[in-house]
Amino acid sequence: MSKPKTPRSIAENEAQAIVSNLRVSPRKLNLVAQLIRNRKASDAVATLTFSKRRIAQAVKKALESAIANAENNHQLDVDRLVVSRAEVGRSIVMRRFHARGRGRAARVEKWFSHLKIVVAERSQETETKAEAA
Repeated sequence: MSKPKTPRSIAENEAQAIVSNLRVSPRKLNLVAQLIRNRKASDAVATLTFSKRRIAQAVKKALESAIANAENNHQLDVDRLVVSRAEVGRSIVMRRFHARGRGRAARVEKWFSHLKIVVAERSQETETKAEAA
């Protein structure tokens, strides 16, 4: 007897990639995540490739992982993938100190973030509606 299979947390036409403990604040990471939300996967990769922000390369790597998961693990069509969700969450905060004058100390907080990218395969009907609009 084995344990029952855990149900999928995402839909059948979706695939995801999760990156934990990225060394960037959630606020800055969310600026990059906003660039790719609700865009075609190929457009999102191109946007991240030419973004000047440092963390964009890590987000691009996570997006490419989600696309690979969709293709290899869930047999989804890569040409019809859309970034349905790009969720940013808080992780740990490293606290350091910075020496100040007169023997005082100031706290320096180094924020970490989590990133979850979910890509979904659009249906044929949805694509034709989007192209017509």
